[in-house]
Amino acid sequence: MNEEALLARASEERERIFQRYERGRENLVGQIDPWEDPEFEDYHKTDRYGFIHDERLLHKTAPQKVNVEVEREKKWVKMLGSWDTPATKEKLHRRIYKGIPNSLRIKIWCKLLNVNSMKSTNVGKYQEMLRLAKQWSTDVRQIDSDVNRQFREHQFYRERYSEKQCSLFNVLCAYSMYNSEVGYCQGMSGLAGVLLMYMDEEDAFWALAILLSDKKYAMHGLYVEGFPKLTRFLEHHDKILTKFMPKLKQHFDKFGLDAILYSLKWFFVCFVERVPFSLCLRVWDIYLLDGERVITAMAYTILKLHKKAIMKLNDMDLIVNYIQVKLHKDFGYEDDIVIHHLERSMDELKRAKIDYPGPPPPSELPQRQLGTFVEPDKKAKIGQRAENFSETEKQARATVILRREKAALELQELRVSQSDTVSGNESLSTDDSLSDHFTHL
Repeated sequence: MNEEALLARASEERERIFQRYERGRENLVGQIDPWEDPEFEDYHKTDRYGFIHDERLLHKTAPQKVNVEVEREKKWVKMLGSWDTPATKEKLHRRIYKGIPNSLRIKIWCKLLNVNSMKSTNVGKYQEMLRLAKQWSTDVRQIDSDVNRQFREHQFYRERYSEKQCSLFNVLCAYSMYNSEVGYCQGMSGLAGVLLMYMDEEDAFWALAILLSDKKYAMHGLYVEGFPKLTRFLEHHDKILTKFMPKLKQHFDKFGLDAILYSLKWFFVCFVERVPFSLCLRVWDIYLLDGERVITAMAYTILKLHKKAIMKLNDMDLIVNYIQVKLHKDFGYEDDIVIHHLERSMDELKRAKIDYPGPPPPSELPQRQLGTFVEPDKKAKIGQRAENFSETEKQARATVILRREKAALELQELRVSQSDTVSGNESLSTDDSLSDHFTHL
């Protein structure tokens, strides 16, 4: 097949995918494959955040907690009416750490991110980016695939081509044109998916844009080629463990467990699907207020709270499963207790002057003007992917492997210092399968 034919096929595929989302679920009866649309059975229960569970929910909200949230709502409504006053600024920190009422998150998050200001200064830009995506986006196939994998257990996203699936598809496609350096990276579907639980389509687009480009959050560096911010934050995470939890760090090193193997979703999507969703929302509330420092402190808090349990696990896979899977299902602590510890962790790290990895270097910030159309090259239009990684990606992968090798060498030196009879074959080998973990998520 020649180049022109390949270009035509890619264009037809993009048009076909967009048409399905534009038609929506009601107009696609009989055209949705069974595997795309899981059945809903009577014994499923839905929690207050919209997530569907396969069994009766065991925990009910206590009456006193309901009453507390109602009282908090009244205070928040009053505060929203005087948002820019000194009195509100004085109360904001304390009240956000206590928790934003779920019914008001849409308004508070938009305020914290200054979404309305961004939207009013870019009138028509979202619609323009969406139009360009329909004509040019080279990420449509991957986005289409990920939309139907994201939050499958949530009532908003479980049905193929539901209203929120269509919104998620549109937001991600439009953003792939708005930020041509990043395009689309799979972790972004988790971010946009949460935002769309509380915002309409265009607000979620601008909230996503702010999270990536504003220096307070600077998530651009997590998703751009080579993942430079991920490398920097992993190194900072190691510094925190070495200083405050050296025994746990040695325990990880003993089994060749690099932080990248358990913390990707901590950094990439702000703990989505790594802690219970109610706790995740509380962390997001604080992150939107205080920025990057919250991520490093929460990572430290998780390991600090569960250090004893982790130290009893004597296998890398068991440790990773505990951190990634078990804590998502059952964190073991009430949300209020975790947030209390998070606040203490932030103070502890700040006193030690290790709470912040430092401002993002230019490589972690957008270099091109956002919202300016850059026509893809022919290979991208056709959908050809390079068989080998780019030089930047190779360097990033090599950095991770070197981190593992360094941990192995340090462990070997520790063993040698403890015994004069260490055999030459005791050194740890680097896990050749590491490269399988270092993908876009």
